[in-house]
Amino acid sequence: MVAAFPGESAEYRAARDRLLGQEIELRRSMEAVAAARRELPPGGVVPEDYVFEGQGPGGFPTPVRLSELFAPGRNSLAIYSFMFPRDPGDERPGAAAGESARLPLVESPCPSCVALLDQLDGAAEHASPLVNLAVVAKSPLPRVRTFAEERGWRRLRLLSSAGNTYNRDYLGETAEGAQRPMLSVFHRDGAVIRHFWGSELWYAPTDAEQDPRHLGTLEPLWNLLDLTPEGRPTDWDEQLRYS
Repeated sequence: MVAAFPGESAEYRAARDRLLGQEIELRRSMEAVAAARRELPPGGVVPEDYVFEGQGPGGFPTPVRLSELFAPGRNSLAIYSFMFPRDPGDERPGAAAGESARLPLVESPCPSCVALLDQLDGAAEHASPLVNLAVVAKSPLPRVRTFAEERGWRRLRLLSSAGNTYNRDYLGETAEGAQRPMLSVFHRDGAVIRHFWGSELWYAPTDAEQDPRHLGTLEPLWNLLDLTPEGRPTDWDEQLRYS
């Protein structure tokens, strides 16, 4: 098939065909990176069977071990460390209504994490037959679940890590206690659970005017903006609400 759109000039088609070549190379690079990731040697054994707090029968809090997050037949587990509370220097507005609006700003959730989780809530149903997915936050479970209800999340498995060192151990928390938005993937082989991959680009050097993009391939919002003439803005951040 020869691609052509109504009204396009020869100049546009020539430039678009050159760009298409770059897109093909990008696709090949993405496939090569994914293949290299799959070929990683075994990662470190998880040092303990972390105990989180989750919602149990009747809505009451219940202990949930990391090993219990693996469903039968699904041996990979992705855990996102939700910055709730947000970074101490994040001054973007908090929730406008509901119980979450009563929180001091420094104890409220990170708007960028919320934007990602808004998107993952939709993807979770489709991912669930293939991979286990959980979201952990340092805030107490009732606070996390209240915000989730206010936000309309229905599919994400939400846990509190307030009673363990998971976030600190897996780079989701600084030595000073500030939360960081890490995604870690674990793999179960029999009774052994190992760390497989983490979004370490968060901590890697960046080029000028670049965000870390440690989860750039997961975020429909930013990838959508990349398709527009304006591109992704350099002076804009996600918000909990928009005027």
